Amino acid sequence: MLFRSMGRAALERIGREGIFVRGLHSTGELDPNRRFIMHFPEDLEIQSFGSGYGGNALLGKKCHALRIASWQARSEGWLAEHMLIVGLESPKGEQHYVAAAFPSACGKTNLAMLIPPESMPGWKVTTVGDDIAWLHPGPDGRLWAINPEAGYFGVVPGTNPETNRNAYDMIRRDTLFTNVALTADNQPWWEGLSTGQPVTDWQGRPFDPSRGPAAHPNARFTVSATRNPSYSPKADEPRGVPLSALVFGGRRRSVAPLVYEARDWAHGVLVAASVASETTAAATGEVGVVRRDPMAMKPFAGYNFGDYWRHWLAIGKRLTNPPGIYHVNWFRRDAQGKFLWPGYGENLRVLEWMLDRRAGNAGAEQTAIGNLPRAEDLHLEGLAIDRATIRDLLTADPAQWRKEMADMRTYLGEFGDRVPAEMYAEIDSVLDRLKRSGTV
Repeated sequence: MLFRSMGRAALERIGREGIFVRGLHSTGELDPNRRFIMHFPEDLEIQSFGSGYGGNALLGKKCHALRIASWQARSEGWLAEHMLIVGLESPKGEQHYVAAAFPSACGKTNLAMLIPPESMPGWKVTTVGDDIAWLHPGPDGRLWAINPEAGYFGVVPGTNPETNRNAYDMIRRDTLFTNVALTADNQPWWEGLSTGQPVTDWQGRPFDPSRGPAAHPNARFTVSATRNPSYSPKADEPRGVPLSALVFGGRRRSVAPLVYEARDWAHGVLVAASVASETTAAATGEVGVVRRDPMAMKPFAGYNFGDYWRHWLAIGKRLTNPPGIYHVNWFRRDAQGKFLWPGYGENLRVLEWMLDRRAGNAGAEQTAIGNLPRAEDLHLEGLAIDRATIRDLLTADPAQWRKEMADMRTYLGEFGDRVPAEMYAEIDSVLDRLKRSGTV
């Protein structure tokens, strides 16, 4: 989506400073063997050739707002991150903002547009942004965030009133779709809808189930942010919003508990760098292969990850009141493969614990991997889940975590001597705590 807040002031600044990111896109031949998406950070330039995919054609999206912007952010002292920004107002009227980063298919859009469960009355949730956040240290020592986009560019299959009511209502009109199917009356259709029938598939052919899904699995919508029923007026605030928490997470069957809190900023950088998801048979033919995606930025970081982590550590040293850093795993399963946590709106219960931790109003158990809530620390009223399941969700196996830290050390080694020593020190700290405690 296009950047927001453009106008005379922006043009005058470009004229004064001479800093302007140039982008050139050509669909070219649309030949997969002659597809080039090129970034030139030193020249602030993007060239895209041979692709009609929105993420490559909309140069202000991933190419500028993450890859080039992350390079600019390092030299200018801020962060360009693949993060949603969500506003949370408690029943007491306390306002907080949280930024969160997840790899693909880990519930990012759903969290950005979360609808509180009926069992948690009084909570209000607003969306500042669903995909990109520019974070900058404020004069008050806090970390502030803006959303540089004016709309959303999301995956549409699976979007329906049950999975994401706000997103579904948002795209009912004034929306552009790509690679969706069509119904007999020329309405867009995708897998996950309970109404309508596709007659034409995403390639313009008569729909035949034997040829695969009607809509492409990566079919997209793009729509103005103001169409979102939970749109936050703070999305247009020039200085952004102050962050109470940074949340990272991936898709893990085990290893990672439902939520844990980093001990401090340096530990939090390791936690964020450790983000990973496990593959599924549908994706790769192999199940359980761990793919690291540091800060959910693996496809988007504009420079070496060793330098990137060093920059994160430097930003933390400038913050006198930094946000807490947390890791979540909505996707933990039992031995039968059943999800243990209901997810969706119920994730607010986990966010509530984070905010209460920031205010000093919630307890936690100090463990080798970080601070974990106990069952009594979470708001579980109205949730149909037994204590044994909660115990499983909040358990981290020592043997698995020793292996996790060994794997993380190996992963960091791929980046050579550019990795900050602090990262290895944090791994050593976790392993030492595991050894001393005998348990997590």
